Amino acid sequence: MNYRGNDYDVSSRINTTDPQVVNDEIQRIYLDLYPSAPTGQIDHAFRDLTRLYQGEFPGYHPCDTAYHDVQHVLDVTLAMARLIDGYERARIGTQPFGDSLFRLGVITALFHDMGYVRRIQDHRHKNGAEYTLTHVSRGSHFLKNYLPKIGMAEMADIAAELIHFTGYETPVGKIKVPSPIYRLLGSMLGSADIIAQMADRCYLEKCRDRLYPEFVAGGLATKRTPEGAEQVVFASGEDLVIKTPNFFRGATKRLDLDLGGSYSYAQQHFGGQNLYLEELNKNINFAQGFIDEADTAVLKRKPPETLNQ
Repeated sequence: MNYRGNDYDVSSRINTTDPQVVNDEIQRIYLDLYPSAPTGQIDHAFRDLTRLYQGEFPGYHPCDTAYHDVQHVLDVTLAMARLIDGYERARIGTQPFGDSLFRLGVITALFHDMGYVRRIQDHRHKNGAEYTLTHVSRGSHFLKNYLPKIGMAEMADIAAELIHFTGYETPVGKIKVPSPIYRLLGSMLGSADIIAQMADRCYLEKCRDRLYPEFVAGGLATKRTPEGAEQVVFASGEDLVIKTPNFFRGATKRLDLDLGGSYSYAQQHFGGQNLYLEELNKNINFAQGFIDEADTAVLKRKPPETLNQ
């Protein structure tokens, strides 16, 4: 069995902190499916994604959200490409995506969390996590303006809708897409976002040490009751880890019902195994053993440091 490093994907082959490595692997998948398809737009988007998260993209600070970082984005984008690949290879008598929708899905995945990245002129927010509740809408606006710049103007409005499959601002059934094939693409995007992060080797450590502070900054650690009182949702990073299995039960319903079980196409990509589900279940099973905060002290994996500040 291959050793899986903390900066590697579920196959233990792809370094998901390296944009060029992920770019190369996605281009390999893409050209295996569509040998004569153009590759320039995907390469262009990867370069811009790298610049954006490093703080070299005009008008933006570098990414400063440690959980929703470039590794998360690259992991989700790789999962997205694999789901499309699984569908294209397994389909019998159903509509193909083709190379243009593959590009659309991958590029939307690359920028699905850019709404956490602060603009230079933003002097009100101190961290991108403060945009947690609105980051999907911010990303939608970005994609609508970005795609015409790389020669995909005809897809800009669609991308601006597809990104909502990764969030909760708009119910999945109310997201407006032109046809069922685009709804399937969006369902894959939402599924990739869930399975990639929960299959991360350091998922539980990231929840405790990185996601909880983002929840605090974004206002998700507490909520208001109907009577107006403040109620604690997550008391600490340890509490978030302890409650992760319960979150997964809700995520399972979203994956199977709202998103149509499209995560299953990873099995066709991997030739019979769904490596994402296998690694995800390892994390959830481990988390189910925690009954108090002291138990989570056994979580000692060190996630990669990707922020460029």
